[in-house]
Amino acid sequence: MSKSSKQKFGPVPAREIDLLKAQAINALLTRPIAILPFQPGDPILPFALGLWIEIRPLLRADLSVSALRGATGAYLHSKRYLLAVAQPGSARHDINGLAVDSVSESDRLAAQQKIESFRTRDEARNVPAPAVSKADAIRASLLNRNGPLR
Repeated sequence: MSKSSKQKFGPVPAREIDLLKAQAINALLTRPIAILPFQPGDPILPFALGLWIEIRPLLRADLSVSALRGATGAYLHSKRYLLAVAQPGSARHDINGLAVDSVSESDRLAAQQKIESFRTRDEARNVPAPAVSKADAIRASLLNRNGPLR
């Protein structure tokens, strides 16, 4: 992973968007889980492998497993969660927020690659469209073969 001037090592602090995702997960459960951040600045903690087995039984009876999977997936696939996983020396945590294992090198590299793909995608989105003259735009619309005949 390339190190940018903004990137630093250590815990990744939660931002407002992370808190909204964590609140969405907790709203589906019978009780909040301590691994999720509760306020801005709380560290984002990588989940222990297999944590779903402990989270799933906490789902409120009137809600679907799909809703919980979607909310959890949005959190686990976020850029800031992946940054937490990609940190050197990061640890995986249980449902109570206690460190139980270290993140494997292969998981760390996979997170770094995903972050890099986000950066590549974001850079591609920020490339300005080529300037098209008014005459070229008119020609293109007149030569549009996919549209209806005029």
